[in-house]
Amino acid sequence: MQVITASRPEWVLPFTGLQPVQFRRLVRLVAERGGDAIADGRPGRQWSLDLADRVLPVAAYWRTNLTMRQIGPLSGVSHSAVHRVIDTLGPLLALAPVHRRRVDQVTIVDGTLVYRTSGIDAELTGRPVMADGAYRGNPDVIIPCRKPADGRALPDWKKSLNRHHRSVRAQVEHALAGMRTYQILRDYRRARTLTNAASGIAHLNNIILLE
Repeated sequence: MQVITASRPEWVLPFTGLQPVQFRRLVRLVAERGGDAIADGRPGRQWSLDLADRVLPVAAYWRTNLTMRQIGPLSGVSHSAVHRVIDTLGPLLALAPVHRRRVDQVTIVDGTLVYRTSGIDAELTGRPVMADGAYRGNPDVIIPCRKPADGRALPDWKKSLNRHHRSVRAQVEHALAGMRTYQILRDYRRARTLTNAASGIAHLNNIILLE
């Protein structure tokens, strides 16, 4: 028996974080990306769930971090069917890649170790990047002015720059705080699909922020 369904709007927000109108917009996007054309993966079998009810458990999985053995019964299908749904539809919920960025567009980053090991620093070469003081030693990154080593106070103009820097950099912290409401990022169990999940969660968070 199916417990949660996209046809019941009251289930959408608690399980996905999206308002029903936002969720419907997401389903339309997945359809445009070919979601309806994706088969079950087993010869001769069609999905028992319509597209909206397949998108719902993907978003619910990311939002709640319930196991597939829990999400399956809630969706009225087996845990193996939910597994196939998440694997096939998850990539279609991801952010669309940005092919061109303005050369003067400032990128705000957080997470020093991730920045240095993910390769994003190479992608951002020659572009302005803003970060916190932990990025000291990266000469091309805009960081706050540090207090002099001799203990003297910063001059007022540097204090003003730091205040402005904090107000701008707060945007990335707010974005990451929104993404952390998706419980799966706290304990992700399927490393090979982490990239799709993180990109999909960023997409859902953007939908919420831009509404």
